[in-house]
Amino acid sequence: MATRTRKAKVAEDKDRGFMAAFRELGVEKGINPEILFDAIEAALVAAYKRNFNAAQNVRVTLDRITGSYHVYAIKTVVEDVEDTVKEISLAMAQQISPNYQIDDTLEIEVTPANFGRIAAQTAKQVVVQRIREAERGMIFEEFSNREGDIVTGIVQRVENKNVYVDLGKTEAIMPQTEQIVNEDYAVNDRIKAIIIEVKNSTKGPQVLLSRTHPDLLKRLFELEVPEIHDGTVEIKSVAREAGMRSKLAVYARDENVDPIGSCVGHRGFRVQAIVDELRNEKIDIVKWNEDPAVYIANALSPAKVVTVEADEEEKMSRVVVPDYQLSLAIGKEGQNARLAAKLTGWKIDIKSETQAQEEDELEQETELQADDSFEAEDILAELGSENPGIDDGEAMTEPQDDEER
Repeated sequence: MATRTRKAKVAEDKDRGFMAAFRELGVEKGINPEILFDAIEAALVAAYKRNFNAAQNVRVTLDRITGSYHVYAIKTVVEDVEDTVKEISLAMAQQISPNYQIDDTLEIEVTPANFGRIAAQTAKQVVVQRIREAERGMIFEEFSNREGDIVTGIVQRVENKNVYVDLGKTEAIMPQTEQIVNEDYAVNDRIKAIIIEVKNSTKGPQVLLSRTHPDLLKRLFELEVPEIHDGTVEIKSVAREAGMRSKLAVYARDENVDPIGSCVGHRGFRVQAIVDELRNEKIDIVKWNEDPAVYIANALSPAKVVTVEADEEEKMSRVVVPDYQLSLAIGKEGQNARLAAKLTGWKIDIKSETQAQEEDELEQETELQADDSFEAEDILAELGSENPGIDDGEAMTEPQDDEER
């Protein structure tokens, strides 16, 4: 008898330990332990029906402290029993308690003697599954609120041209389309990238990263430049061809602050840190201006601009640069002009001074010819008005001699 008592006490202590462990695990994973216990009860009901009586309506109670459980069959009190699984006669119900009446429900304990092993295995599966679901939910909620943020991760592997990056709480994917051209990613490389999308799939949250997105450049400057972080300097626009060249338009709210100098930093340390992170991508930092002509001229840096004619309705501009600056203004394969157009949102037509002069002369010549043409038409019109007897459409004939008359 004493041996049985000791065994029962050991079992009870073990169950108490399990329940305490469940509670601690729930708190650690950020899950309300009560949610875990409710899930275990529901799973035990399903386990009982699956293994003992699928048709029976039952309820399971789980003691939150001791871990003891009980299975109760729920029956309806009737006059004549037709379904012994779900019904009980009034006479039998009143043997349990004389207060029962027709249509009342009562619970009878039906806990199987060998239900302990099934209960333990079911509880373990439920807890593991619920914790996994909760972790997935928390990861999705955390990262879905961080779309557009910059993150630092460690490259885990490269498969099918996709780069898998460890972010600590989850593994993110950087597709080939979001990778910088000619940039190699080796295992254990530490890289910075921007979160562009978070999907909730059947396998859990899927975080997509990008190293080519223009916002990555913006976020890197926010990290490196305190004046941008505190709002003294504002990034107005970004144009980027990842891995090649980028342009950044900045503006200082304080007239005493140099926005370009703030971004470049002492001896170029700030911008150099970003260039190093982007594997030597060239970065042009230009000053934003509310005057489109000035802004466009700045955007074409490092080329020097002579004049800018801006049509605000059409968002088109004609830019004149010195002859020796034409190739610099256009850039290799048109890159400088293309980035300037993206940065400003304007169409930019670049001409050298010689080309602009030739076009102006040709335009003047065309206007003169047009003026001469109009003047000739005016003279003909005046002559026609002095000879009213002659119609414009009437043919003129030579005078006939006397014989022909």
